Amino acid sequence: MSAFEFFFSFYGLLLGLSVGVLATGTARAFKHRKAQPVGWLTPLLAMFVALDVATFWESAWVNYRALPFSYGLLIGGMVVAATYFIAAALVFPDDSDPKAPLDEHFWANKRAILGLLILANLLGVCGQLAVNMTRESGLVLAINYALNLAIYVVLVGGAALTKRRWLFGALIGLHTALYVVIAVLSVINPPLPDTPLGKAQAEATP
Repeated sequence: MSAFEFFFSFYGLLLGLSVGVLATGTARAFKHRKAQPVGWLTPLLAMFVALDVATFWESAWVNYRALPFSYGLLIGGMVVAATYFIAAALVFPDDSDPKAPLDEHFWANKRAILGLLILANLLGVCGQLAVNMTRESGLVLAINYALNLAIYVVLVGGAALTKRRWLFGALIGLHTALYVVIAVLSVINPPLPDTPLGKAQAEATP
């Protein structure tokens, strides 16, 4: 096992637990859907959190493969992954919580969930910038990450602050659609070797 594989097994385990929490909550909500109305706000939030975790997971694979293992890297990964786990755990109520429509739980926890996601992405982008600035295409990648983060903060931050259902749906729905489009395009057109992302992946390959 390489140093990166050791780090990624720990990092991936924590992120995988976040997805597991979301899947468990979704199954529990579907099971109790007659006694506890689900609505559409919580499912949309759960879908967005799951896609955000997957995006961050992929980003770690691309950016950190060439880094030497260190205790600091392990702690940094743990902090970010734990932040995602806490956010995911807040999306659905526990079995011990009073039975009520999921919309009530959503409005009580939505701001905290999205705030944690913004924090995790800010920390992640700081790590990505530190890694990529020393690469040949580092400046291009840094600008790309900064623009993506700006879009993220505007959409997710707006969704965190709004009290209007339609505006939350529009903002998070738009970002969810962006994730889906990016996922489809990454399958149809993987990064070419002469693009900044392709160069970064090539440089990160041991």
